Amino acid sequence: MQFGGQPPLNIARALSDEGVKILGTSIDSIDIAEDRDLFRKMMDNLGIPMPESGMATNIDEALACVKQIGGYPVMIRPSFVLGGRGMEVIYDENMLREYVAKAVGVTPDRPLLIDRFLHNALECEADALSDGEHVYIPAVMEHVELAGVHSGDSACIIPPVTITKENLATIKDYIRKIAESLHVCGLMNMQYAIEDGKVFVLEANPRASRTVLLVSKVCNTQMARLATRLMLGEKLEDLNLKEKKFNHHGAKEAVFPFDKFPKVDPVLGPEMRSTGEVLGLSDDYALAYYKSQEAAGSFLPNEGAVLISLSDKVNLSEQAVAVGQEFQKLGFKIYATEGTAKFYEKAGVKCEVVNKIAEGRPNVLDIILNKQVNLVINTPWAKRDAIKDESAIRKAAIKYKVPYITTLAGAYNTVKGIAAARNGHGAVKSLQEYHASIEEV
Repeated sequence: MQFGGQPPLNIARALSDEGVKILGTSIDSIDIAEDRDLFRKMMDNLGIPMPESGMATNIDEALACVKQIGGYPVMIRPSFVLGGRGMEVIYDENMLREYVAKAVGVTPDRPLLIDRFLHNALECEADALSDGEHVYIPAVMEHVELAGVHSGDSACIIPPVTITKENLATIKDYIRKIAESLHVCGLMNMQYAIEDGKVFVLEANPRASRTVLLVSKVCNTQMARLATRLMLGEKLEDLNLKEKKFNHHGAKEAVFPFDKFPKVDPVLGPEMRSTGEVLGLSDDYALAYYKSQEAAGSFLPNEGAVLISLSDKVNLSEQAVAVGQEFQKLGFKIYATEGTAKFYEKAGVKCEVVNKIAEGRPNVLDIILNKQVNLVINTPWAKRDAIKDESAIRKAAIKYKVPYITTLAGAYNTVKGIAAARNGHGAVKSLQEYHASIEEV
């Protein structure tokens, strides 16, 4: 059951009722992990925080739920879909009414799920092995994109770079408590978000996740094979697994099909859009990230010009300033739309102002078409009605094969990666050499 993704878990109870023997985690434990109310009750009993949430089947219930949660923004999604399909961040009542009106198939048994949206939260996850009593955690993965982007679409770094030791200890403690309470036997994936230094549990999946392959490769821990041995009755102590210290980093990047769909806006959000993933390895996390971009087909420039147009520069001002300053240090010419240019001017970052599409020519589309820029950074407005102009910029970047970035976190890691790549890619290493550098602690 654990290696087939979500669908096998959905039919686990029916298979068991037909007399099929289920290896590993019990059906009752799967039900607790999959049932929103039962899982929240378990979290409350364990003293583990989750974002405030509720359920609704109509607009009146949805409005009451938002008020109870504490107001907008909220994350809303159907309870009966996979891959984040139909999931959306809602910023006001008009958006909520529109979403509920379009929702199809909502019933008391299949309600809409509404969660408080975590502001500027760092998302992370971990895959763990358990024998029902003890737990082994090879590593925690830090997502590059902030919470609100589907985990399958976000780049991630293994082991983490910016998560504090205190938060890492909390994450591992929560994993152990949850796995032991669920009596997980085999694999489990846990997803978390860190908001203002506080760790929140997002969900628990008592199965193999898409990241198991990455963890196996980076950490030299054969997760699938070990999980199978646990499901067949062996104990963790029989496997002789040790805590590890890593002297290298792995960076996973998602692969998107946007070049095949020129009319689709490539902006990332809670609904999964990627069709694959790649991995970059290096002794330096920034260089590992740079390699992952190249592997995904995004060939980053080491020099030239960058077009920057930011919508989230106020909420994430520190990171926005850092992006501009780093590109300036590297000698890139910076083109910026008027609002972004004024923002950077106050921070001492020199920019050449370029017109938006409706402000006359030459404009942002012209400099992309004329190959005047080697990289486009364009972060979207949160509300859908404000992104039409920006959408044209992102689509033009795809059409004319200019590397593009749609999140500030991605932009920051990109400029750090370019800086690292300028110093050379280092000695070529085999996977076995990276594994040989891992230390047991």
